[in-house]
Amino acid sequence: MKTIGLIGGLSWESSIEYYRIINQETQKRLGGLHSAKCLMHSFDFAEIEALQEAGDWEAATARMIAAARNLEGAGADCIVICSNTMHRMADDVAAAVDQPLIHIADATAEVILGGGLGTVGLLGTRYTLEQDFYKGRMTDRFGLRVLIPDAAGRDIVHGIIYEELVRGLINPESRALYQAVIDKLQEDGAEAVILGCTEIGLLIKPEDCPIPSYDTTYLHALAAVEWALGA
Repeated sequence: MKTIGLIGGLSWESSIEYYRIINQETQKRLGGLHSAKCLMHSFDFAEIEALQEAGDWEAATARMIAAARNLEGAGADCIVICSNTMHRMADDVAAAVDQPLIHIADATAEVILGGGLGTVGLLGTRYTLEQDFYKGRMTDRFGLRVLIPDAAGRDIVHGIIYEELVRGLINPESRALYQAVIDKLQEDGAEAVILGCTEIGLLIKPEDCPIPSYDTTYLHALAAVEWALGA
């Protein structure tokens, strides 16, 4: 078993899910008293959010690289960024360390392609939806057509993430708003929806969607376990 290096605290609400899924899946596969070998560098998310809001991606990248190097120095055999948004600097982080980075978009896209789908809706932060680092990767590397909500929908999805989900607040009213956004994506041609922020799975479950949903937190954690166990 190899050691998984987790860059967490982005937010800690989803970092808990990574830790839970990784350990549950490891125990499921190996049985007995097995659990995952993992290390975590956990950020103060308020500091990272301030850099995001200011558009200071250079400083955010420097912090992410430092975290990855710390994990590598402590013995991590791979790097897992526990956030979709912070994959904006994934290539820079990967180039700064010797150990492989397991990319959340790749882990998600491979499962979607395995299901025979070609057009997907994407939910996430405004940064993930409006910048090209995520949906562009899915299109260029995997040939997926990625649809995003309209401006009003993007505001709804982003606002609920930062005002509620990263604070651990789960509101039925917000679930209904997300469902309306998903319905519109389906009307526009989406065959499935990507829960492209690691907190969205706390709010939206498969039964809440009229089309298949792909929880990036679960798929990313699963990919890390498969890598660590050599599957």
